[in-house]
Amino acid sequence: MKVSTFFKLAKFGVKTVFFKKQDPILGTVILTDKCNLKCKHCSVNNITSVIYPFDQIEKDMQRLFDMGVRILFFCGGETFIWKDGPYTIKDLVHKAKQMGFLIVNVVTNGTFRIDLPEADLILLSVDGDKEHHNAIRGDTYDVIMKNIEEATSDNICFYMAINQLNKDTIADVCAKAQEMKNVRAVSFNFHTPYPETEELALTKEDKRNCCGVISRMIKNKVPVFNLRSAFPYLIENRFPTPCRQCLVIENGKISVCGRCIDVPGLCDNCGYFFVAEYTLLFKGKIRIIADMLRTYLKYV
Repeated sequence: MKVSTFFKLAKFGVKTVFFKKQDPILGTVILTDKCNLKCKHCSVNNITSVIYPFDQIEKDMQRLFDMGVRILFFCGGETFIWKDGPYTIKDLVHKAKQMGFLIVNVVTNGTFRIDLPEADLILLSVDGDKEHHNAIRGDTYDVIMKNIEEATSDNICFYMAINQLNKDTIADVCAKAQEMKNVRAVSFNFHTPYPETEELALTKEDKRNCCGVISRMIKNKVPVFNLRSAFPYLIENRFPTPCRQCLVIENGKISVCGRCIDVPGLCDNCGYFFVAEYTLLFKGKIRIIADMLRTYLKYV
């Protein structure tokens, strides 16, 4: 992370904590819900299969920027499917940087060629070892690993959604991340039980066991892009929701924190690590602040 970026984000954090502000800092633009996969834990893909045009995406980006957002994510569907005439995901990252966003990240399933060194991080879904990943996402593991090996930059971060199918493969994903030169870190979430995926949700004991494994990985110097200090809150689901500092925009519609806010009761079962981390950060939790400083300076 650039020093100038660090100080700008730190200034926002200080103002938010001391003056109890709820201004947004992190935003996600949904490019499309079209996806080439039908993953077992996903309930938001291919509902409309609409690919939003460049002009609309640009408006959404500008709106977030004007609201104060400086950390931007592009999500889908599958982001690498997105195209509008000559424009691709690469052009959107360039445009975001030109607008002044400090950090620009892209979320992908990794089944397309990865040539995006302009992004700060590429969050790439890997949901277990080969057997369990393929059980969740179809026969894609080998293609994804090949794409990672041939990627043009080392800005990839594994992004694992832990559920009942893959909860015992955390260490396998960490080991794979360590052996691949283009993978910078691993980031975890617990499954958030959207309608029709409730059977994949973890119990409190499952979460405790998973956090124990992740903690051991961190102690063993595995590059984990999560905050261990937030784990007790995640296990008990006792962090504030929604996160007012995070916004999602899709075709002009803004949601606070995420699309899950539209589903009654779903926030009470939130499994997104970043939501816990950010809400606790902006509540002024000292251990979270120190943990985030160490982690973000190392991996972003």
